[in-house]
Amino acid sequence: MSLAARLRHYTNRLVRALHPSRIPPPLQSASQPRRRRERSRAAAMADPDTEVQADFFPMVRQYRSGRVERFMNMPPLPAGTDPATGVVSKDVVLDPGTGLWARLFLPPGTPEGKKKLPVLVYYHGGAYVVGSAADPFTHNYLNALVAESGVLAVAPEYRLAPEHPLPAAYDDSWDALKWVASHASSAAGPEPWLAEHGDFSRVFIAGASAGGTIAHVVAARAGGEHGGVLGTMRVRGLLIVHPYFSGAADIGDEGAAGKERKARADAFWRFLYPGSPGLDDLLSNPFSEAAGGSAARVAAERVLVCVAEKDELRDRGVWYYESLKGSGYPGEVELLESVGEGHVFYCINPRCDKAREMQERVLSFLRN
Repeated sequence: MSLAARLRHYTNRLVRALHPSRIPPPLQSASQPRRRRERSRAAAMADPDTEVQADFFPMVRQYRSGRVERFMNMPPLPAGTDPATGVVSKDVVLDPGTGLWARLFLPPGTPEGKKKLPVLVYYHGGAYVVGSAADPFTHNYLNALVAESGVLAVAPEYRLAPEHPLPAAYDDSWDALKWVASHASSAAGPEPWLAEHGDFSRVFIAGASAGGTIAHVVAARAGGEHGGVLGTMRVRGLLIVHPYFSGAADIGDEGAAGKERKARADAFWRFLYPGSPGLDDLLSNPFSEAAGGSAARVAAERVLVCVAEKDELRDRGVWYYESLKGSGYPGEVELLESVGEGHVFYCINPRCDKAREMQERVLSFLRN
């Protein structure tokens, strides 16, 4: 299977998994003899490593033993020089204690110590249970974006649920942003690429799918009471692409899918974040009245929200855009809708017209 076909297959499964009520649970066939079903069930109950405790196929399944089975992880790509774009990447450990690391991307032909570049902090997607800074989606997208925009990109690798339940992914992502900011106040920061080339008056925070939700959360933290730790770093823009937001109340066409869909979405969120109050948690619903949410404080001068017409997360993205505009946020908020396209389509077919349209809008956003 070609890389493009694998990416398309991965994305289709991701979209279905983000709406698990549309996926029938992998139960045994009703036509299977009853005795055989009972023997299988008894054997599973006797073995905690085969007894399913939580099933969110086609993304993740957890067994009573604690073993986790992932179905959508793609083989990682190594860092190095990309032959198509000339972009150079490398992996850097941010926190040896937690194993937190990031992949950095430097544009081709960057003269040593002589050129300051905007810094893009980009969070990958994967519904908090799959994905990586090194997966083909993130790696290839950032190679192309860095080559065209001339930014220095930092893609943090956060810990995944359920082994590391939320809010671990958010905390890791926040720590990564603080690590980037630590270079703003010292020319002798721990990472030479950032210390020599980072322009910390032009920092952008970005993410796609669950990474878009993370990008919002860290930008809100930066604009709130924790923002002082970022020092002199200036966040010029927040880029949120096909975000994975939710909420207890239906918006748009969500109600048409019935109550089961919402119940399954709530069950998945509680699987990710045991002890959470549910879909109106601020980490899922940034405008939750029950949690006292307000996104007006996001630390960014401008916000660009990208949605896709055929993405089942589209209405939530538009809702975020409209809610942010009406929240008292003082900056400029823009919306780009890709007509006729689905979730993260630009990673599957980066040369299609709508992908180029989106790329040009993002490039303009990063350059202004």
